[in-house]
Amino acid sequence: MKLKNKTAVVTGAGGGIGAEICRAFVAEGVSVAVTDVRLDAAQKVADEITQSNGRAAAWTFDVADSSAVEAAAEKIESQLGPIDIWVNNAGVSYITPFLDCTEDLWDLTQRVNLKGTFVGCQVALRRMVPRKTGLILNMSSQSGKQGNSHYAAYCASKFGIIGLTQSIAVEFAGEGIRANALCPGVVFTPLWDDMIEDYARKRNLKPEEVRPYMEGKIPLGRLCTPQDVAKAAVFLASDDASYITGQAINISGGSIME
Repeated sequence: MKLKNKTAVVTGAGGGIGAEICRAFVAEGVSVAVTDVRLDAAQKVADEITQSNGRAAAWTFDVADSSAVEAAAEKIESQLGPIDIWVNNAGVSYITPFLDCTEDLWDLTQRVNLKGTFVGCQVALRRMVPRKTGLILNMSSQSGKQGNSHYAAYCASKFGIIGLTQSIAVEFAGEGIRANALCPGVVFTPLWDDMIEDYARKRNLKPEEVRPYMEGKIPLGRLCTPQDVAKAAVFLASDDASYITGQAINISGGSIME
């Protein structure tokens, strides 16, 4: 096991990529705090893990509420042990033409995606710095490397996450702490259930044509999966990646190469 006796916090872990990262971590010996704004979803993932003899517990908090995140972190450490890994995965995404993007939608996207990551990093670092060890993984996107139409708010938040990651990687490297960002391509998680019809309409496609359309633009010919992202997370959390920090790792099948 690459991560035996480690403790990790994963936000937005009630499904999709976050849940898969939890499963992959547990398979490598990690005790996982499964956190989500939906407690029932987090509890379902935690129960699945414990029923398979893994160690997990569920929590709910608003990732942008620093007091709530701080309070949860204290309880997590008292139950599972000192936090070694913190994955800022929680996020929202809306497909909206730029001139239709309201200030409320802009503010919500930055609040959850960027401020939520900022808060998680601060809470994690306050615990990691005294122990001179730790890893932070922030979920960016291929949209954090290249802008896309109808995604201005989302792209801005994901570009910001890469800048934040690089900044803390430099500032805390001397404290024995690494920070990296994951940049997946399109992953058909439940988040897409609410977006696919809108995406199809704005690109003059039928909903059933969206997936083939996207796959046709990827050199490897398939969409990214939650498992692809989880495997990268395990690698970056392990000693195999002990010399990797401040990086924004593409997991995009060749569609983004910078």
